[in-house]
Amino acid sequence: MISYQFNLTPAAGKRLIAKAIASYKPLTDALEKNSTIAIIAGTTNGYVAEEILSLINQNEGFDKSRFFRGITLPPHIKTSETGRLPSQEKDFPGDVIITNGRWQKGKTIADVLENLKNGDIIIKGANAVDPTLKKAGILVGNPRGGTILMALQAVTGRRARLIIPVGLEKRVTNDIDEIAYKTNRPESCGWRMLSIGGAEVITEIQAIEILSGNKVRATLIASGGVEGAEGSVLIGIESESEESIGRIKKIADEVAGEPLFKISRK
Repeated sequence: MISYQFNLTPAAGKRLIAKAIASYKPLTDALEKNSTIAIIAGTTNGYVAEEILSLINQNEGFDKSRFFRGITLPPHIKTSETGRLPSQEKDFPGDVIITNGRWQKGKTIADVLENLKNGDIIIKGANAVDPTLKKAGILVGNPRGGTILMALQAVTGRRARLIIPVGLEKRVTNDIDEIAYKTNRPESCGWRMLSIGGAEVITEIQAIEILSGNKVRATLIASGGVEGAEGSVLIGIESESEESIGRIKKIADEVAGEPLFKISRK
């Protein structure tokens, strides 16, 4: 039984996911314990950073329109081999690193990597997701493996928690392990991919569950649209709790008007 349906544009989905992560108990616990939270630059993570920095009243000076390394743009807009714009080479603002409850402006994950440990949190976006298997794929342009390989040193070596926010617009139908195998073969060209299993992948589906205290179940019903709804997803929700349904309906209404993401080229 589907109790309610609503449409989410990609931008609205990013905002929904960000709100969920900011209220996620492991995240709020980490803040209370003064653990380190490393939000690696990316477009979805820009929304996450906004929500978390607002939570600790330190969002002044943060600009999500410049908060990314590699980025996917229309094919007529040229970027470097690692997906960067020319202006980024000198103006990259850094990741959002929060230590002891304070935003360390200008720092990157490389600055805190050696100190990340059990109890700390790394938030890293993705470029592909299998919602059924809850597996993510991350495109790699950096010949050293980029920030995801940095993150995995702390995750697999010291049990830091890895959270991967990724919108359903990035879902793929083929096995992500197989995609990674094909893109990473020596005779292949273009982007490489790292397949990530064993992490907490949070799409709009998991976001709704988190925001409802696991009292609402969500289903992807359909996708697509025009006039700004390109890439959007139609979500159906169900619950035995009318109050929980009402809470998700209210949040869906709040994020519905989220404007299209635009990058800064200053």
